[in-house]
Amino acid sequence: MITNPSYLEKGDTIGMVCPAGYMEAKKVKTCIKTLKKWGFNVKVGTTVGGPSKTYFSGTDKERLEDLQSMMDDTSVKAILCGRGGYGMGRIIEKIDFTIFKKHPKWLIGYSDITVFHAHLYTNHYISSLHAPMAAAFQNKGHKNEYVLSLKDALMGKMARYKCEAHPFNRKGQAVGELVGGNLTLLAHIIGTGSDFQTDGKILFIEDVGEQKYNLDRMLYQLKRSGKFDKLAGLIVGGFSETKDTERPFGQKIYAIIKDKIEEYDYPVCFDFPVSHTDRNYALKMGAGYKLVVGRSKVRLEE
Repeated sequence: MITNPSYLEKGDTIGMVCPAGYMEAKKVKTCIKTLKKWGFNVKVGTTVGGPSKTYFSGTDKERLEDLQSMMDDTSVKAILCGRGGYGMGRIIEKIDFTIFKKHPKWLIGYSDITVFHAHLYTNHYISSLHAPMAAAFQNKGHKNEYVLSLKDALMGKMARYKCEAHPFNRKGQAVGELVGGNLTLLAHIIGTGSDFQTDGKILFIEDVGEQKYNLDRMLYQLKRSGKFDKLAGLIVGGFSETKDTERPFGQKIYAIIKDKIEEYDYPVCFDFPVSHTDRNYALKMGAGYKLVVGRSKVRLEE
């Protein structure tokens, strides 16, 4: 049975780090202010708005040390990643989980943080939160239901999400552990120590800014590696800012995905609110969920 870290109470401390791409300190101000309004203390790591002049928030060593420090600090009850980008795959194998396994805490993020979620689930069977990061709190985002779903998840409220049906949906019900994340990173970890098997699971996928042909290639990689074969159900989230080549690919992204899973009979939900847009519900990696794909509505519940 998967280990759920302890839920938070007012007065608990949330650590904030940037283990991948660089993020300016000013872009986390609203997030910090909101977390404090929610009743939490905030401990900001050295990689948030640090002196780095590169794409990354610091060198591999600096990012690893900042993340490791938050993981080992038993006064920190959750770790919120400021942003994703790229970089987790460069340090994931060097993380020491010895203290973390004895004192698990919620690790929060998405996009490149998919690598961390997958690694934690596969190697230590500890749940984590695929959820909005610091930037999502800006421009009144801290007031929307998706950011607020993070607060609910951290404080132990069971998820009860709904969305409208999509014409490509395949009706049915599925029960299983929820796994997944960013499609690019799911393809990236295949064959590594962070990879996971999907038999009997509810898989969710999303992505941003990718060429259609590249998405098609990554979907085939998941398909050829057996990731779609024995799912309990599939959740297709947002694929925002999808690009096309000068000579068009010839299909829209949901049609591309639909073709890859046509032969299977499990329930499938398209356009679920998990994405790189503001429509991004907090989802617990590895937790048990029930997916109900109906004629007019879709429900996902813990």
